[in-house]
Amino acid sequence: MSFVAPKETYNGKVLGLDFGKGDKAVAIGGESSLPFLSFEGTIPNKPVIAYEIQDIAPDDWPESVKEPYKDVSNDPVTWARHCQDKLNAKAIALRLVSTHPDRGDRSAADAAKTVKDVLAAINVPLIILGSNHIEKDASVIVAAAEAASGYNCVIGKAQEGNYKTIVAAALAHNHKLIAMSELDINLAKQLNILITQMGFDKSRLITDPMCSALGYGLEYTYSVMERIRLAGLMQNDATMQPPIVGDVGINVWKTKETSASETDVPGWGRLEERGIAWETVTSTSMLMAGTNLLIMRHPKAVETIEKVIGELS
Repeated sequence: MSFVAPKETYNGKVLGLDFGKGDKAVAIGGESSLPFLSFEGTIPNKPVIAYEIQDIAPDDWPESVKEPYKDVSNDPVTWARHCQDKLNAKAIALRLVSTHPDRGDRSAADAAKTVKDVLAAINVPLIILGSNHIEKDASVIVAAAEAASGYNCVIGKAQEGNYKTIVAAALAHNHKLIAMSELDINLAKQLNILITQMGFDKSRLITDPMCSALGYGLEYTYSVMERIRLAGLMQNDATMQPPIVGDVGINVWKTKETSASETDVPGWGRLEERGIAWETVTSTSMLMAGTNLLIMRHPKAVETIEKVIGELS
């Protein structure tokens, strides 16, 4: 008697969306089953990885992840081209770090110019992220969204304290939008509801429930993401059906395990390998939880995750 795999049935579906222009546009979401379980439903789009770049050279990244970008990270345009042309990036996530009041306090106009310059230099899709300063992001993302008008970008992150302004910018310039809440399924649902009540189509929304690194709350992140995905698929909860983004790199590369020297902790192995492993394991976990879009840093970690996606698909 042949083995027949047991199958779950789902009455909901993850919403699909695309961003970018022309033949370089990418699509995420659209699945009607849990991650990679194609025998239970349809999975039209594979998860997508975006390479993270910044508008200034990173001074808070460990040396092992700064090293691959040492010749390009002083200029966001050069950095973006490097990711596109040398690393075959499918998408790029530009973080406007220098607009943070404590990191340079550059103006919204400066951010808009950077966005225009990067968009002029690449043809892959762009994700535009603020500095995670709620008040400053409200003006910065508005200016950036206008600068990127017509490019079908993803902008964010909209949070409870600034979502009205950022949603309005996404509506005005026809961008997709990341909505971020802080590791609570009820907060994620509430924010998605508030955003859609402004007339923003939920099919243009991406949920960011916040991402934690391996050893630093990963199991809690996993649980929240999994519950969001189950609510969308099994309970047909429309507010929980947008694709999910995992902002992995920014959380992984600030952990002790990715920066502690081999002299201090010789039993932990080589520093570079340790950091790559930390980003790889965290990203793999996010994929298993239902993430459709990953934002990552180290090229070797990205290469491994691309293989994981290919094999599981």
